[in-house]
Amino acid sequence: MLKMTRVSILITTLLSISVQAKSVDFDSAWKNVLNNHNGIAAERMNVQRQESLASGTSDLNLPSITLSANYTYLDDDVTVSAEQLLDSTGHSLPALPIPLPNLTSTLTERDIFTSSIRAIWPIFTGGRISAAESAAEGKTAEARSQLLMKQQASYEDLAKYYFSTVLAKEVVNTYSEVEQGLAKHRDNAIKLQQQGQIAKVERLQADASYDKAKVDLRKAQQDYDIANAALVSMLQTTETITPETQLFINKSLPQLNAFVDSTLDTYPGLALLDAKELQAESLVKAEKGRYYPDVYLYGNYNLYEGDSLSAEITPDWLVGVGINVPLLDNKGRSDKVVAAHSAIQQVKYLKTQAKQDLALLVEKTYREALQAIDEYNGLASSLELAKENVELREKAFKQGLSTSLDVVDAELYLASIKTQRSLASFNYVISLVKLLALSNQTDTFVQYQLQARQG
Repeated sequence: MLKMTRVSILITTLLSISVQAKSVDFDSAWKNVLNNHNGIAAERMNVQRQESLASGTSDLNLPSITLSANYTYLDDDVTVSAEQLLDSTGHSLPALPIPLPNLTSTLTERDIFTSSIRAIWPIFTGGRISAAESAAEGKTAEARSQLLMKQQASYEDLAKYYFSTVLAKEVVNTYSEVEQGLAKHRDNAIKLQQQGQIAKVERLQADASYDKAKVDLRKAQQDYDIANAALVSMLQTTETITPETQLFINKSLPQLNAFVDSTLDTYPGLALLDAKELQAESLVKAEKGRYYPDVYLYGNYNLYEGDSLSAEITPDWLVGVGINVPLLDNKGRSDKVVAAHSAIQQVKYLKTQAKQDLALLVEKTYREALQAIDEYNGLASSLELAKENVELREKAFKQGLSTSLDVVDAELYLASIKTQRSLASFNYVISLVKLLALSNQTDTFVQYQLQARQG
């Protein structure tokens, strides 16, 4: 009786902990992950970063304006004499009876300080600016696809943690029933031994089986605690979580083609490859653009040039049109064009292979879900048989027509059937979640739950 009291206290304690735990359904848990998961948040930041970079590429079409200031120190002042001026004109003074004084003028002093505003506005770049904009759009699309793929992977991870906890709880309940059944059997064995109806070895067998059941129950509870800890970590909370959504089985699934078609139309991994292809095409345009000349407008306005003669005669501003024609390039532009074309072909091959792999993955997951349904339904008759067998073995034991080992085997067989059915429903839910994630139909998960309840 002392052992029974301890077990009762243990069960009562576990139940009280369960009552104090926070109940969360699967949909609420998923919203929590969407809002708080660090990996998803990091991918969102990557999307924002790429959007900002893409927005910045539009500035390439605008003029660049710079304010510059320069200080120059010459080895001497720049001066010019009257004779030098006349010589530069190609004339000379006639012979005079009186020599002219040696006149000089300082054009620029040796200390020179200037400042100006300069502007360059690209007019034609061979399509390289538009290629840069297109590449930036591709990188942004790639970042969005990576975010969707991270969300999909997190959805599947959450399902594994969440429903592993549910499965572990069902196993705890199953072994708790086994422990209670064997406790009852042990009590009956004690009474029957006292009445001289069974041998001591039968009662010892009942004791050993009951003690083993308690060990199995504690192990099942530890497995539940481990699964729950993983779920708590996934939800980034410190509270103990009690899942509300239970395992279930649907009678049937929609046609396989519906999942395959939806996957090939919406899977973010394919969109990611589309983004890669766009970037490769942009690279081709950019490399081809190196063969074309650059045409640009430019202008300069002098803000300060000092008080020298050269500053006085120099115009304050200037504008013009410039052109750069690439004659010989040492950066391997022709090879880069070939490499960019190869990148496009690579992405196309990857996309074709990805579609084949996705179709196969969807079919594999679909058939695993159907297999889980068949297994669950196929074990229904075994469950009824196991229940009936427990009752018959217990009655036979009381009448001395069955051994303690027969009763124990019957209890354990019933527990194994219940566990197999729980595992089958777990495998079904996990396969269903994966199908819905691959085909971008996660919002229909609740409908499958409702269909299972109605069925």
